[in-house]
Amino acid sequence: MPPMRRLAAAALAAGLMTLPAQAEMTPEERAAFREEVRAYLLENPEVLIEAMDILQSREDQAAANRDLQMLAENAQVIFESPDDWVGGNPEGDIVLVEFMDYRCGYCRKAYTEVEELVKSDGNIRFVVKEFPILGEASLLSSQFAIAVRQLHGDAAYKSAHDALIALRGEPTVDTLGRLATDLGFEAQPILDRMDAPEVMSVIQANHALADKMEISGTPTFVLKSMMLRGYVPLEAMREIVAEVRAEG
Repeated sequence: MPPMRRLAAAALAAGLMTLPAQAEMTPEERAAFREEVRAYLLENPEVLIEAMDILQSREDQAAANRDLQMLAENAQVIFESPDDWVGGNPEGDIVLVEFMDYRCGYCRKAYTEVEELVKSDGNIRFVVKEFPILGEASLLSSQFAIAVRQLHGDAAYKSAHDALIALRGEPTVDTLGRLATDLGFEAQPILDRMDAPEVMSVIQANHALADKMEISGTPTFVLKSMMLRGYVPLEAMREIVAEVRAEG
């Protein structure tokens, strides 16, 4: 291999398109070097794929490390907030947190699968974080669910949560009033509670936490050692839970 070609190959192998040595080149040598880089890439395009794979791997690892740092810094409010509903096994060895929005199609798709995961595993503590991000309808739904929990407790919240996930119409005030009645509660106290500071503070706290955790979409699932941004199929989620459990 000619010397200039060896230099070009070394530059690519090092992941550097410009080397300090180029500053010592004459304009003619620099032009020749760049031409050799181009020629090398045209003859060996697989080098670019390999370089991109390495770059992606490094970026993925950096992102995972960043997630671990954020998890460590915010663990208490992520996993132990008294403002969040807890389902599954409260003493489970795995804690699974979901940031969710009732109007999110992928949250609805994940709903039945998460229910099956938690039920079939039997040792998962499942935490729901109300994270309305898709407009006024989402906000109203979360306000309603939180108001129900604060007034009537966890079992009532679960019923409201399930009903809101299944709701196909717009969650207007009138619709939510009828839903409250269908759930066996007096509607007006719940509707009055929806705008209370105690309700809004839960939503605001979850949004503040999401900002810290760099969470911008739903569903986002959080476990002890990782964050999963987006829908994850049931079998893949089972594998992830097994991996986290094996970590101890």
